[in-house]
Amino acid sequence: MTYGKVGQHKARSMQGNKHSAKPCGVGRTFLNRRAALLGVAVTPLVASTLAGAKAYAAAPAIKALPQTTGVNGDQGYAPAGSFEVVAEFYGPGPSGVVVSENGRIFVGFPRHAINHKGATLGELVNGRVVPWPSAALSMPSNAAPADRFMSIHGMTLDTQGRLWAIDDGKLAGQPFAPGAAKILCLDVATGKIVYSIVLKSPALLPDSHMNDLRVDLTHGSKGTVYVSDSSFGHSPALVVVDVATGQQRRVLATHPSIQAEEGFMVVVEGVPLVYHAQQKPHFVVGGVDGVTLSPNSDRLYYAALTSRKLYSLPTALLANFNVSDAELAAAVQYEGEKGTADGLATDKQGRIYTTNFEHDCILRRNTDGTFELMVHDPRILSPDGIFCTPTHVYCTLGQWNRLASFNNGQDKRHPPYHLISFPIEPVAAYNAEGGVNG
Repeated sequence: MTYGKVGQHKARSMQGNKHSAKPCGVGRTFLNRRAALLGVAVTPLVASTLAGAKAYAAAPAIKALPQTTGVNGDQGYAPAGSFEVVAEFYGPGPSGVVVSENGRIFVGFPRHAINHKGATLGELVNGRVVPWPSAALSMPSNAAPADRFMSIHGMTLDTQGRLWAIDDGKLAGQPFAPGAAKILCLDVATGKIVYSIVLKSPALLPDSHMNDLRVDLTHGSKGTVYVSDSSFGHSPALVVVDVATGQQRRVLATHPSIQAEEGFMVVVEGVPLVYHAQQKPHFVVGGVDGVTLSPNSDRLYYAALTSRKLYSLPTALLANFNVSDAELAAAVQYEGEKGTADGLATDKQGRIYTTNFEHDCILRRNTDGTFELMVHDPRILSPDGIFCTPTHVYCTLGQWNRLASFNNGQDKRHPPYHLISFPIEPVAAYNAEGGVNG
């Protein structure tokens, strides 16, 4: 069984595209450079409609412009960096993303904003979103909430290559059902569920929004999971779960590092927006959201969605259920500002990649605290789930700020939604007269 269509794209630089504010045309046929990048073959998607094919044929040629964003360029309006559109999505918007060691791509399509009828977890295969690990688990059904996937949001791989996902358990317009919110661990090769840990009160609240997760296999006999509950209300917290026992607890629920900041102001698509807790939000807001581990899992980095600040904690304390909230609070380390980040991800060198929904970009925080602009483009709208392979960074673009709930009931999203990737290290520049870099 398959669900949805995914436009697989040939390799092409997105740097300096003068049409960068416009999404790609419907039904375009592209070849994916998956074989070169990931070592696996991907069949191109055939144009689905004659109209789409004609639209593609009639599209104006894309003319590359010199990069101007930067120290000596303009004020940040021009595209910068090179990225590839890996896939286009119609229907549900994408959120979490994971790329396995052998190049398989998995994407989550949560149902908390729109209770869609498609797969909530899928693998990208030959231009299709295939429900994974099965249609019975990923598609809507009458099975008990504990026995199926309700709303897959954040995703990650552990150091053993297993896929972990947070099922936030929320269907738009419906209250939580018992067993709906859970932590899932799946074997990538077989699709077998290794662990399914149902989240319960008091770790789970009626307004919880279990958003993202990271898995630490250095603490606990079978590992420890750290979940960010950004909250659909005003009750965010970090949730710590011991895999072996299923023991779970909320921590730092009242700590400032976890909370959305009152009066926080952001400019999204040119519109200045201010967060006030007692007012209906007009943009995506929440408490602790992005989480990521250091390469050796000794620190957890985290940030609230409605904040510009980055914090960290030693996992030796965080994973210890005997450590009090006061002791954890005393160990919180302020790491400086990181911009308006949603998702966070760490590469093997310990550099942290932060999505930025205010400037339509993705930044990299180096280990010395300095930042680099990796990619910037008007199409990088609501960058959300982010994942690092040894060579590339992948990120989903869900257009979440355009949801009807933030725009007086008007859905302003314009499919397709995108999955993009860009190289961690700069692409070598060649010159026939002088070799690499002249």
